[in-house]
Amino acid sequence: MSFLAQTVRQVLRQAPTRTSALTGAMRSLSLAPALWQQNKPAAADAAIDVAAIAKDQQKECQSICERVNQQVAKMEQGRLFAVVHLCGKQFKITAGDIILVEGYWPPTIGDEISLDKVLLAGARDFTLIGRPILESGLVTVKATVVEKTLTHTKTHFRKKRRKQYMRINFQRSPNTMIRINSIELARPVDASSEAEKEPSRRLF
Repeated sequence: MSFLAQTVRQVLRQAPTRTSALTGAMRSLSLAPALWQQNKPAAADAAIDVAAIAKDQQKECQSICERVNQQVAKMEQGRLFAVVHLCGKQFKITAGDIILVEGYWPPTIGDEISLDKVLLAGARDFTLIGRPILESGLVTVKATVVEKTLTHTKTHFRKKRRKQYMRINFQRSPNTMIRINSIELARPVDASSEAEKEPSRRLF
């Protein structure tokens, strides 16, 4: 009996060392510490020169603006297009396009208007994107109201079977046709905005 008790004591004494050895082996096999060491930034990489990066980006933006201004000055930009916000909808337009505005709209036939909510303007080699709209006075979009008409007749038919109920209604809603006269860059891209010399009669 004493021999059995001695062996049990020896096994109990060796159990903590075996468990510690196993846990050490599991720790060495784990991938998490190694990945954490790889993702951890080094002390040398921590000192990044933010000012130098900002200067480089500013120089690049300046060079792009200069190239755009040179194209516009030499009239080499090609045909301009724009995306305008008008009466709750967005229209992609170019000079000479005719767009249809649905619903009631105050301008009358022959009115010359300026579309000021320009979301985007671009040409063959560049695109100016607003956040959400471009600066006022950068792009001028001139348009003329060509026609105010009604849509084709829409039929609204209702019926309840076995109830002797039948109704038919007709509806025509107003439309306005607008011709885009011109899209122009009024001033250089990086210049400060200036007031328009001759504002149009109505602004929308």
